[in-house]
Amino acid sequence: MNTAMNYLTVLFVFALLAAPSLYGIAHDRRIDRQLRQARQARQARQARRDAERPSRRTEFTTIA
Repeated sequence: MNTAMNYLTVLFVFALLAAPSLYGIAHDRRIDRQLRQARQARQARQARRDAERPSRRTEFTTIA
């Protein structure tokens, strides 16, 4: 019985020490995912904008 209680005590202390770190890792991953989604949305918006208007190079070409 004493061995089981010692095992549970060590497990509980480990959980108390590891919990903030695991929470921080999950938080960082969520922020990274949000930043990645924002970057992809910005790139898609820029690609749509570029496709809608002609490039500057074609505006100033002259045919000789």
